[in-house]
Amino acid sequence: MASVGSEAEREPLLGPRSPRSREWDMVETQEHYKSRWRSVRILYLTMFLSSVGFSIVIMSIWPYLQKIDQTANASFLGWVIASFSLGQMVASPLFGLWSNYRPRKEPLIISIFISVVANCLYAYVHVPAAHNKYYMLIARGLVGFGAGNVAVVRAYIAGATSLQERTSAMANTSTCQALGFILGPVFQTCLALIGEKGVTWDTIKLQINMYTAPVLLSAFLGIVNIILILFILREHRVDDSGRQCKSVNFQEENTDEVQIPEGSIDQVAVVTTNILFFVVLFIFALFETILTPLTMDMYAWTQEQAVLYDGIILAALGVEAVVVFMGVKLLSKKIDERAILLGGLVVVWVGFFILLPWGNQFPKVQWEDLHNSSIPNTTFGEIIIDLWNSPREDYSEQPTGCPIEQAWCLYTPVIHLAQFLTAAVLVGIGYPACNVMSYTLYSKVLGPKPQGMYMGWLTASGSAARILGPVFISHVYTYLGPRWAFSLVCGIVVLTISLMGAVYRRLIAFSVRCGRIRE
Repeated sequence: MASVGSEAEREPLLGPRSPRSREWDMVETQEHYKSRWRSVRILYLTMFLSSVGFSIVIMSIWPYLQKIDQTANASFLGWVIASFSLGQMVASPLFGLWSNYRPRKEPLIISIFISVVANCLYAYVHVPAAHNKYYMLIARGLVGFGAGNVAVVRAYIAGATSLQERTSAMANTSTCQALGFILGPVFQTCLALIGEKGVTWDTIKLQINMYTAPVLLSAFLGIVNIILILFILREHRVDDSGRQCKSVNFQEENTDEVQIPEGSIDQVAVVTTNILFFVVLFIFALFETILTPLTMDMYAWTQEQAVLYDGIILAALGVEAVVVFMGVKLLSKKIDERAILLGGLVVVWVGFFILLPWGNQFPKVQWEDLHNSSIPNTTFGEIIIDLWNSPREDYSEQPTGCPIEQAWCLYTPVIHLAQFLTAAVLVGIGYPACNVMSYTLYSKVLGPKPQGMYMGWLTASGSAARILGPVFISHVYTYLGPRWAFSLVCGIVVLTISLMGAVYRRLIAFSVRCGRIRE
């Protein structure tokens, strides 16, 4: 990481200084350094709050939807949940393009304001006399639209850090994002103590209860975030060596800044990295989706047991991800980032290979005509419904096991618990490493030019992966079983590794490819 007074920072990276080149004599001032990192940390908070905005209501959507609109069914619930990713997918390129040509405060403040308004709308969806479910759909879609600022956050951090600082900064960004997903449900659980009735502010028709308190908290934090961005965030851009350079986003009185270097971006590397990022998020999204149905089918867990045990597993994976993000920061100082990404993909492949059913022991078959949250009999919305109803139901008389409607239950060997837990640990190691390395490499491939639009497409590809992954795994698992499902995932990972191997030498920093800096 660059630091004021560091001799390494003062030495040129391309060899001896040229007498005619003033840019080598430029050293970042203490004030500029502090302002730059203060701004970056504000965006860490923005990333955290964006994740909280998604996860803080995810488990209360169904009962609230039932309460405000009796016509809502499980299929509609699936659309409400998916609307967040759809909104983010649409907004990311738009906000990214905006940030390329205007001060980045603008898209950040507008996007957060949209999220604040959307959260307030969510708190008022009970007021209209009809069509309440559609108001909820619009509200969640707008929250996702506001979350499209993730592209601006990544583009800003990429432009405000040198190559040496980039991996650490991106790892911190991913850590904040992961913590948001982990702590969102924790905040919701604490606010559930308010109760379903809560209190009502009749003057403005506002109900503050276990369903609306989380979004009101999210709206309040969004307002705080806007204030911090207005008064603390400053426009900063440095080149790959860490020197200040001019940007189209702002104008400074100081004219001594280095000009943004000319050169074309390697579009092959750009497209490849987008594909890598898509595959990484696609695989983890399908793993999260299949977790509950798989454990219920293989281990004859009740819904109550599945909610408890799978919740513990996902929480443990979240903590593991934070540890891996921190480890990646240290590892990247000694190992090529491309090698870390490749190694992460290999670890993910090993994890899914271990999940393949082996042996001659078969799962307990559920002969009764029972919906046990397995995908064959349910939509994604119905799975969420079952999870919510689970604590209130009596499981003592409910049969468990692999439902007979899934023909593969009769001939597919069981996946032993040790297999499953080992695979979960490996996926929990490989996914975060691949996640942070893919968009770190992406930012370096793009170079010091404004990256907003490109980061927008990257974020959009991730949103698409979170939508398509569950659809893919639900259909394959339903009709073909875990052997085919995980075999296809292994095949996808092998193709991805092959693709990366083919373009491995092209996944280098812009300044390295142009010969302006040593690798």
